[in-house]
Order: sequence, then C-alpha cells, then structure tokens
Amino acid sequence: MPVPDPLAVHLLTAFAVAVVLLTRRVLGRRSAGTRQGPRHGHGVSPWLLDVHTGAGLAGGLLWVVFLLVDQDGATWHSLLGVVGLGLWWITGWAGLLLLGRWLPSRGRHSDARDRGWFVGLGLALLGHLGVAASAVVFTLAYLSGSV
Repeated sequence: MPVPDPLAVHLLTAFAVAVVLLTRRVLGRRSAGTRQGPRHGHGVSPWLLDVHTGAGLAGGLLWVVFLLVDQDGATWHSLLGVVGLGLWWITGWAGLLLLGRWLPSRGRHSDARDRGWFVGLGLALLGHLGVAASAVVFTLAYLSGSV
C-alpha cells in the first residue's frame, strides 16, 4: 500500500477546504430577488449544496484538528480522524453529484449557459475530482499511520 507524504496530505487538505468554500460561493449565488438557483448554468439542489458545504467544513475542521493535535493512540484522536474521513467522503460524493449541473438539459425551459462554460466545467472537474481523490489519499494516510 502506498504511503502518502504528510506534506501532501496537508496541502490537499487546504485544497479541499478551498474547493468547498469556492463551490459554496459560486453555486450559492442567487438571482436578484429569486430563489431559483445560480445566475448561469443549471441550478443545483440547495439541499445537496448544503450537504457539500456542511460536511466539507465540518470534515475540514475535524481533519485539521486531527492533523495538528499529536495524541497517538488516544481513542478520541482516532475517532476524530475517522469521523473527519467520513465527512470528507460525503463531501467528495456530494461534489461529484454537483457535477451533474454540467450535463446537457433539453426542453423549452432549460436555461442557457454563460460563455465561460468550458472554464467553469474544467475548474469544477478539477476541484471535485480533486476532493474525491483527496478523500482516498487521506484514507491511505490514516490507514498507513503517516499522519
């Protein structure tokens, strides 16, 4: 089993938290005076966005505390790591589901995408596939004992 470098785990943690915050900022914007979704692109479920943000922020907080507090062998420390990992996995799956907003929609009432859709799609793929991959790296680091 490959052992991830602790520095890589710390950098991926910062990356994953940034993705969670940016996703909330971009998708959380509402049209002026309405609650129908973002200004451009397909709307997303507010529930799914809340799960992504809540699990991401809680997982990030627990995971950072787990990384910074050195209590090897303490039951509460191990539990903190496991709960943080579980929340990262939830965040990763919710992020992959949020990528569904880029699927083409058909019909009379489907909304038009903005001109920068390719850049938006590329960043969304990089961010959410990166968070899902980070959950795998975090799990490997936890199981191998490198963090």
